[in-house]
Amino acid sequence: MGIDETTAIADRISAAETRIFKAVFPSTTNHYDTLFGGTAMQLMDEVAFITATRFARKRMVTVSSDKINFTKSIPAGTIIELVGRVDYVGNTSIRIAVEIYVEEMYSMERHQAIHGTFTFVALDEDKKPIRIL
Repeated sequence: MGIDETTAIADRISAAETRIFKAVFPSTTNHYDTLFGGTAMQLMDEVAFITATRFARKRMVTVSSDKINFTKSIPAGTIIELVGRVDYVGNTSIRIAVEIYVEEMYSMERHQAIHGTFTFVALDEDKKPIRIL
């Protein structure tokens, strides 16, 4: 891999970074009035999918989610930012790291609450794995 190709891949990785903001409403919380874990995982998978697709520009499917760490609860009435970044590019698969940050609506307080990784595979029209690059 030459310098130009390495730079082009680094540029694609940078351009694929995906950021989505959501408000945490009571309809997405559990009986503790915090974001339901399943909802967080669904949002993370969605952001990871968008990130993988933006990088590869191919049909992508989730093949695994690795350890997801819920380090802080996310209360109703806050804003969350989901950030997806390309972590690794293989021949037919790509790993995406996703972080969720929580922000208070009426203060500048912000901290990371959840992080995890998702692996996707690129597929052709016959649902067979194909090269990403």
